Amino acid sequence: MFELLQKMIYKFKRQKLGVFVILGAIFWYGQEVFFKRSGASYAGIPETEKFRLADVTHIFRKEGFMLGYSEVRGNPLWVTYHLKPKRKNARTHKRPSGFHEERFSLQGTKHSDYTHTGYDRGHMAPNHAISTLYGRDAQLETFSMVNITPQKPNLNRKIWQRLESIEINKFAVWFKDVWVITGPIFSDNPKKLKGKGKSSNVQIPKAFYKIYVVPGVKKNSPKQVLAFIIPQGVRGGAPLTRYITTIDEIEKQTNLDFLHKVEDKLEDRLESTKNGNAWRIKELLKIRGRFE
Repeated sequence: MFELLQKMIYKFKRQKLGVFVILGAIFWYGQEVFFKRSGASYAGIPETEKFRLADVTHIFRKEGFMLGYSEVRGNPLWVTYHLKPKRKNARTHKRPSGFHEERFSLQGTKHSDYTHTGYDRGHMAPNHAISTLYGRDAQLETFSMVNITPQKPNLNRKIWQRLESIEINKFAVWFKDVWVITGPIFSDNPKKLKGKGKSSNVQIPKAFYKIYVVPGVKKNSPKQVLAFIIPQGVRGGAPLTRYITTIDEIEKQTNLDFLHKVEDKLEDRLESTKNGNAWRIKELLKIRGRFE
């Protein structure tokens, strides 16, 4: 009789513990989705316009950035991060020796999947800016394969590097507060990475986009926006003005909806804007990247 009573008490404790675990998990997920994720993006997390399996995203929130990863495409479809001026004593950390597989990704893309393919492992959340603004641990997270997409060397090492340098060394200094949303654009039938006799499930983008937003005084009321679409096949050295576009055009090509928490009339006006004057674009035309 005593042993039966002990078993009943033990079973009750286990059930009670299970309830607390479930409630704790629900509370954590609620905090993650409604507070932490919303704070890691500006005016809403990008959403798909029309359902397509390839555009379903697995969201990863990291130390200095957040991204929506397509397990079907083997690419992040959008990556967002927040820029501000670097501190005077900001430290630049050494790059790690390689890129690491993301343990929570179903795709399981590896560093070696890009070897001998003719494509660079292109960062979407940039190594340098995240490193100097958010520290060593945040920098290492940019080397997760879910933050990486195939980029031709002339794109990655030239105009893309130039733009990453401008955003942290110019935009962040001039405007003090800049949000960035970036990612790849795909054709209807994209090819996949293929090394020496080895294929992968990583799709190759046809182009890449960048959206810059300077917040206004009121919440979800952007003051300025600037958008680019840069083709995969660029040679480098071309003026940035050649690639200025509208957010509307990026949405059309990506099936994504950006800034959807902005008031409709303001959103319509900003997303149709194609003017770099507020961003001192003429000054930027004189700048070249390290390898251009």
